[in-house]
Amino acid sequence: MKISEVKNRLSSLVNEVYRKETRVLVEKSGIPVAALVSADDLRRLNQLDRAWDDRTRAIERFSRAFADVPTAEAEAEVARIIAERWQRRAAEAERQLA
Repeated sequence: MKISEVKNRLSSLVNEVYRKETRVLVEKSGIPVAALVSADDLRRLNQLDRAWDDRTRAIERFSRAFADVPTAEAEAEVARIIAERWQRRAAEAERQLA
């Protein structure tokens, strides 16, 4: 929606967003520049951002810890660990069914 239209309709748009009837993409000269979203949506977006940042930091720590390990060796070790865990889960499932 053009920014001029958003300005003219701001009060009604805020009410619609609050009631979760819409989300508004604001455009300036045809370029998306902002959005009007509910407070709940913004809270969820912020949670997703924090989770993404946490995962990124974990991957960076993991990468630094194994920087001197050849890629093929690291991939083989990861595959071995995954296979081991699947075997344990399968064994647990069998025990629960017995």
